[in-house]
Amino acid sequence: MISLSIGYFTFGSFYKFGNTDKTNNDSGIKIMTYNAWGFNKNEWIRKPDIGDKIVEFIAKEDPDILCLQEYDRPRRNQFSQFPYLVVTPLSAKKTPQAIFSKYPIVSEGSVDFPGTINNVIYADVLIDSDTVRIYNMHLQSFNIVPSSETFSEEQSQKNYKRLVSTFKKQLEQAKILNQHKLSSSYPVVVCGDLNNTQFSSIYRILKGEMQDSFLEKGKKFGRTYSLLGFPLRIDYVLADSEFEILSHKNYYVVLSDHYPLMATLDLKSH
Repeated sequence: MISLSIGYFTFGSFYKFGNTDKTNNDSGIKIMTYNAWGFNKNEWIRKPDIGDKIVEFIAKEDPDILCLQEYDRPRRNQFSQFPYLVVTPLSAKKTPQAIFSKYPIVSEGSVDFPGTINNVIYADVLIDSDTVRIYNMHLQSFNIVPSSETFSEEQSQKNYKRLVSTFKKQLEQAKILNQHKLSSSYPVVVCGDLNNTQFSSIYRILKGEMQDSFLEKGKKFGRTYSLLGFPLRIDYVLADSEFEILSHKNYYVVLSDHYPLMATLDLKSH
């Protein structure tokens, strides 16, 4: 608790008390990001029809732009409300990411990280007369399954080495993505699964001068992942200063190992 208290005042908000802003969000751009865990195709959650329930949840919330990590390619036909799609190329041999959009996509690309199955895709989206760049990221995972054995002496040593290796990979990946987004001539939104908290150097590198939708309009813990019941925020929507953050919402639906979130943005030029 002492560490968290120091973190709250040193590294930025860990818990937000919310705000009373009553901005009308009808004209904003709703962007959802969600690590869908392969739509449970490996049946990690022992319940029926989890993948279809994810599809139904997304349809109900009706985002304008949807960034999915750990996407399941055969699900394409279930997202007919989005006429435009960018997905990780099969040739990249990476865990698939997807960007669905109701707005036209005028160009696209993939940022492939070395020595890993993780990557980033991006789409340049035409919104009225403006073009914005949407990045969908999935940085290196720690691949540690919490259990009582996690903290045994032998397992702790293995996990420590894994942590060090993962941090190094995440740092490399954050620098690659940061360099790529700085080269964009369009306003940028970065969405996705950072696999690290807002207290990390990985987060600070990618955020830079960008706005964090949770810090602007979020409330409570902003949990996107639970570690042994402890709320962690490792999924984000980051936006350039050209955007105004109208709202931020976290969803506590147990359909994946992550929880989705949605931010509503508006281009100030509008």
